[in-house]
Amino acid sequence: MTNLLEIKNIETFYTLIYALRGISLTVEQGTITAILGNNGAGKSTILKTVIGLLDDQPDKGTIEFMGKRIDGKDPEVIVRMGLSYVPEGREVFEELSVRENLLMGAYIRRDRAGIKRDFNKIYDYFPVLRDRENQWAGTLSGGEQQMLAMGRALMNGPKLLLLDEPSLGLSPILVKEIFKIIRGINNEGVTLLLVEQNARMALSISDVGLILENGRFVMKGKSKELMEDKDVQEFYMGMRSEESAKGYQRWKRKKRWR
Repeated sequence: MTNLLEIKNIETFYTLIYALRGISLTVEQGTITAILGNNGAGKSTILKTVIGLLDDQPDKGTIEFMGKRIDGKDPEVIVRMGLSYVPEGREVFEELSVRENLLMGAYIRRDRAGIKRDFNKIYDYFPVLRDRENQWAGTLSGGEQQMLAMGRALMNGPKLLLLDEPSLGLSPILVKEIFKIIRGINNEGVTLLLVEQNARMALSISDVGLILENGRFVMKGKSKELMEDKDVQEFYMGMRSEESAKGYQRWKRKKRWR
């Protein structure tokens, strides 16, 4: 497979806080890569660093997309190269309609036929958005706003979609629906880099999983293998016992991967 995204030895700071500590990862074309970890581990910082939302970041290391350096470039330049980003918390334009939000996702495009085709594709993914086409985005439910945020990002026609916590605040039923759609988007040829706290769901649809702790990757592998790993089950899938928690730091040292 072709390497679509390559991150090499990235270091990122927030003022004096060491957010990312020399991380490296590769995203292969056509795959779903999931980054897992607890709050504050640095997961969202990875996506923001890739898409160029952090000023003067990264401090060290390189990021290549389709063989071209993108670290330090403007977000608009990066988006035009074929990346799209769905932020944590959705951040839809509340006082615009569903249709207007989707059009905002296609603002760099000039191919009217392609835009019309992709409108229909988005509505096929998310039929509720067709029904709410003229409704203000701020009046949608949380699940509908998440669908809209994803649809808006897809209207750019990305080669790589960055998803930040798509299950956040959603009911279990909606979480299953969203992840089913994510897999469908991937089947249509879009590569995805997914940040998620719901380890079970993320690993169930992804090809590769990486576990982040305190700005470092401590484990990497095929998602199916990680799901069967007892340590991952205990520490990231809600199966940790009180006794096993005492050995958590020893486990992290044993499993550390950079």
